[in-house]
Amino acid sequence: MPGPHERIVFALDVENASRAFAWADLLASEVGLFKVGLELFISEGPSVVHGLRQRGARIFLDLKLHDIPNTARQAALAAARLGAELLTVHASGGAAMIAAAVEGAAQGAREVRLPAPSVLGVTVLTSLSEGELDAVGLRGPCEDAVVRLGKLAVSAGAQGLVCSPREVSALRAEVGTAPLLVVPGIRPASSEQNDQTRSETPARAIADGASLLVVGRPIREAQDPVARTREIAAEISRSLAGR
Repeated sequence: MPGPHERIVFALDVENASRAFAWADLLASEVGLFKVGLELFISEGPSVVHGLRQRGARIFLDLKLHDIPNTARQAALAAARLGAELLTVHASGGAAMIAAAVEGAAQGAREVRLPAPSVLGVTVLTSLSEGELDAVGLRGPCEDAVVRLGKLAVSAGAQGLVCSPREVSALRAEVGTAPLLVVPGIRPASSEQNDQTRSETPARAIADGASLLVVGRPIREAQDPVARTREIAAEISRSLAGR
């Protein structure tokens, strides 16, 4: 099992490669993976992934693919060629789309002789409240929607899921111990909640069965980002010891 600091995924939600590389250099020995999301990937393209990997960074490519199965397959194939270790798709895209992405990821990895990335099904965005779920037509309550989408994604071949920390326990009970549960919305007690409406502390998320914790602003906005990252790792360690 990964050590406490390896369970931290740092969100590179920055606007350019130079800032991303600076963060990667600063936190190289403090976190397990670096998340490249839409802002950075659209701004800089695949070259930023190559640059991060040249620095030894492990990459979580958080593009949340949601398209027809063939398009999702080809996009996942291209992501695997970049060397991403984790790749997100929207679980609401359906079983056929998820299965196609898993297939494409495996093929792309074979072509470049790398391990296939784990495809993660994004269940319900952590920014959505119960009322917003209802407004977009997603049948709730939220925990039920997360579990329903999570089971669909795993049955379609997804190796993991993304959910808020509030649904980790219920989802783990339904899908078992094998799938990765990757959890954003992590907010240490001293941090601002920002736009994450279903946030939780690192200790609680790990105790409930989270595999990896995605942390961005609490580290980026800290006066001492390295110290804050180590505090989070220590909290994870205490939670693991108490299991």
